Amino acid sequence: MDRPVRLEYQMIVALALDAVIGDPRWFPHPVKLLGWMALWLEKKSRKRIKNEVAAGAITVLGVVFVTTGAVFLTVIAARALGPVVGDVISIFLLYTTIAMKDLIRHSRDVYLALKQGRLGEARGKASLMVGRRTEQLDEPEVVRATVESVAENMVDGVAAPLFYGFIAGPVGAMVYKAINTLDSLFGYKEEPYTRFGKFAARLDDVANFLPARISASLVPLGAVMLGYDWSRAIRILIRDRRRHDSP
Repeated sequence: MDRPVRLEYQMIVALALDAVIGDPRWFPHPVKLLGWMALWLEKKSRKRIKNEVAAGAITVLGVVFVTTGAVFLTVIAARALGPVVGDVISIFLLYTTIAMKDLIRHSRDVYLALKQGRLGEARGKASLMVGRRTEQLDEPEVVRATVESVAENMVDGVAAPLFYGFIAGPVGAMVYKAINTLDSLFGYKEEPYTRFGKFAARLDDVANFLPARISASLVPLGAVMLGYDWSRAIRILIRDRRRHDSP
């Protein structure tokens, strides 16, 4: 009888898929479904709950609860159809939570454009990575925005999904992705999410606490492997560790 592939091998295959395929724009990504559900629940909760913080918390918990149940039942149903089907579905779900190839491609595009003196093109490439307008950014600002995006997405799109995937398989990775998506939608200091998005932002901080520190500790190791100055990487890590808004 065939046996299910072990979780660590599923994760390796999921990483390989991302490295080859990336995240095609035409692909019906589950994150889009999470976003639609979150916005629908936002409308419902705002109508029924006057306290914005409570309404935001109910919205977040609703999305997390539905995601947990839906992914768990999907994996169980797939396994019931056979180990091969179960493996394929699990690998697919894990793959959708990882965004390594696109991060590398977009950041490299910015680097190459700046290296060749094409600031306008670099601004356009940077706009694919950051959540703000880039038309008026000068070169240092483009560099800063890109580095910040790489640092954040290294956690959001690689380290954290892998971390929770190894802990709880596709369910863990997808629930993390739901939390991160909710923060992307609601975790702003500006209206209309100043109060509504507080719970989403704090939950995302908690979910990223360990993955962020694991990622940071691996940067000097990566510097060693690539022949860069690992000691400088450590100094910069110590210098800048408290400069991010998240803990």
